[in-house]
Parts: sequence; C-alpha cells; structure tokens
Amino acid sequence: MKHLATIFASSLALMAAPAAAQTIAITGGKVVVGDGSPPMDDATVVLRNGRVVAAGINVNIPADARRIDAAGKWVTPGVFAGFSRVGLVEVGAVRATNDTRAADSVFSAALDVQYAVNPFAAPVAVNRAAGVTRAVVSPGTGNSIFGGYGAIVDLGQDSDPITKARAFQFVELGETGHRRAGGSRAAAHILFRAMLNEARTYARNPSLFDSDLMKASDAKALLPVINGNTRLLVHAESANDILKVLDLRKDFPSLKLVLVGANEGWRVANEIAAAKVPVLASALSDLPYSFEDLAATQSNIGRMKDAGVTVAIGMINDRDAHQLRYSMQYAGNLVALNKVPRATGLTWDEAFAAISSKPAEIMGMGARLGSLKAGRKGDVVIWTGDPLELSTQVESVFIDGVEQSLSNRQERLRERYRNPAPGALPKAYDR
Repeated sequence: MKHLATIFASSLALMAAPAAAQTIAITGGKVVVGDGSPPMDDATVVLRNGRVVAAGINVNIPADARRIDAAGKWVTPGVFAGFSRVGLVEVGAVRATNDTRAADSVFSAALDVQYAVNPFAAPVAVNRAAGVTRAVVSPGTGNSIFGGYGAIVDLGQDSDPITKARAFQFVELGETGHRRAGGSRAAAHILFRAMLNEARTYARNPSLFDSDLMKASDAKALLPVINGNTRLLVHAESANDILKVLDLRKDFPSLKLVLVGANEGWRVANEIAAAKVPVLASALSDLPYSFEDLAATQSNIGRMKDAGVTVAIGMINDRDAHQLRYSMQYAGNLVALNKVPRATGLTWDEAFAAISSKPAEIMGMGARLGSLKAGRKGDVVIWTGDPLELSTQVESVFIDGVEQSLSNRQERLRERYRNPAPGALPKAYDR
C-alpha cells in the first residue's frame, strides 16, 4: 500500500498546474488553420492571454513574445475528438474504474458526466501527448435509452478538465436502444416519446409531477432538450434507424439533433442533409459488426460530405475511452481512400477539419474552439511533419495558450525498460 500511495503522489505532482499563459509567437512553420483552408508555408501563429491573436503570413510579432522556431514543422490547432469516453475509464474490465454507464442506477437523463471525468486518468495524458487537446465526452446508457448529460473537456495537465458541462444529452436508439427499452425498436421509440412527453408534463407543474416511468430529476433534465436549448446526440447506425430519428422532429420540432455513428448514413445522405442534422461519424467501418450496419463502407463520410451533410469524425464504441489518437490515422486514411477506385474520401484539408473545426462547430463551440482563427482558444500542436502521417511525432502541445507536459505513463514505462540490465530494476514508485 505504501508503494501505491507513493505512485499516486507522483501522479499528482505530474498534474500540478502548468505555468500561466504567455505571449507566444510560433514562427516559420507550415500552418494549418483547421477550417478546411489549405496549409500556409512559412507562417506564424501568435497567442496571447490563452487565445489566438493571429495565424498567417506576415503577422506582426509582439515585442514581448516568446518565439518558437517551427521551421520545417507543421503547426495546427489541437485535435478535437468528436466523440469519446476519455476520462471515464481507466481499466475497462475493472468496474470500479469504469464510469461510462450506470447500469444499476434509478436515474437516466439526469446523470451528468462532469462529476465522473477524471483528469488524472492515464489515457488523458497519453492522448494529450499525441496532439488531442479537446474532446466530446459522452456517457453510455444503463437501464434506459437515455444516458445523461455529456461534456466538452480539455486534456490539459490540470485538475479542471470541463470546458462546457451539460453540453448535450445522449440517447441510444437502434440495436442497443431496443435492448434497453425492452427488446424492440418499437419499444425504444415509444419510450423516447413517452419520456419527452413526461418532461412536458413536468414543465407544466413540477410540484405535482408523479410518474411511474421516470424520476422528476430525469424529467427536469430533458426540458432543455425538448426546448431545443441543448443538443441531443443520438446513436443510430442503420439507414432505417436514421430515418426514424429524423422523423422525431415531426413530434418534437425543436430537437437539436446530432447523429452519432451512422455507419449506413451514406444510404440516406440526402435526407440527412435536407434535415440539416450534423453527424459525428465512425470513420473507417468497412465490415458489418452487426445487422444494423450491413451496408457499412469506408466511403461513408465522403459520400455524406458530398451530399451536403456536415460531418466530423467520432469514435463511438471504437476504443473511445483510450485511443483518441487514432483520429489522425483515420483522417489520413480518408485522404488515402481517394486513391482507391470507386471509393470516396476527403481532401487533406477536409480531413483535418473533420478532427478540428468540424466537431467544434457541430457541438456549438466553433466560435471558441477547433481552429486557429483569431479569438479561438490557444490550443496548438507543433508536429515534426504531416500530422496525418503515422511517422509524425508531436513536439509541443499548447492548451489555452499554456505549454503542456508530454510525459505519460506509457513513455515512462518505455524508458524504464528501454535498456534492461542485470540487477535491480528502477522502482516503479520512483517514476
């Protein structure tokens, strides 16, 4: 136990608050704004008070700026993970470290991940070191189709990860939803409508609310959803399920829908575009995992984009608590897909936007996050080369204009065992 306590104390020390934001000028690099525009050679990014002041060519550099030479390197906004459970899971198989779903709770929509996100979890530091600076963090579902409120978080090395609490409500439809509702899609959709109608009943007279279907706190939690003040992220994969989700607007016209997953979205892309519903899509599903995505194809995102759908990369149920760093690989593969006959991918500029500005825009944070436009949060990454290439390394990460440590548990384990030799190994609690 003494060893465990020492390890924990060491972890806390690593999470000490970093230095305050400085005025910084990153000069001479290939700068990617992240909004879908092409990279700019020999450009400069200026940060002041934790925000982007300017990004471009012939930018004025303040006299008091700390200069960082990025010649021969790439400079981009931090990667924004479009859908994740980072900070909710340490070891997936150990229930005590897994806060994604409250399977035994009497509550559903009222649950709120802001109280569970752990900035000390090892995957936070690992993904920060890989260039991921912000993430959508969603709950899973327990005994209901509603999972509760998700948040937008930063992956900074401090103890306050929440950028925006109660940023959205999450609901499962499709195969998982029908299991949660009692065994059929019909049950899932009637439960969805019944819970929203109960929320309307609660709104009329909270003091008299009495329901066998849900707690008053759950009904209250759904009020911002039915009023259109809070986004509703809906997990649906099959084309049929997606169309049924779009139909929900007939009964609840104020719903601010966002589709998650949508492996068969390409089949109904025109309908999604016409409904103006954005998508946080799984990037490279090419084989069916279940009957709800029999028509999965790697061209899904490209085809939806061509149809006019606003789409970004998400990673639902795809190592979404640990491997957000795969986002860059997925984006790069969508670029390479253009070389496959009859396949549809994204251009490089579109692909990087799909892991930076697009998820920020979809979550209503585009004016604050996701790009290097003036006024945005100072989330910046300096890379050794093209960030969508697997051989590229991260050199520096800034979150809110503050340079972050790239140290993480995997790196420390690597160094510990890099050159094993006879004799005693370094003590784990000394690291």
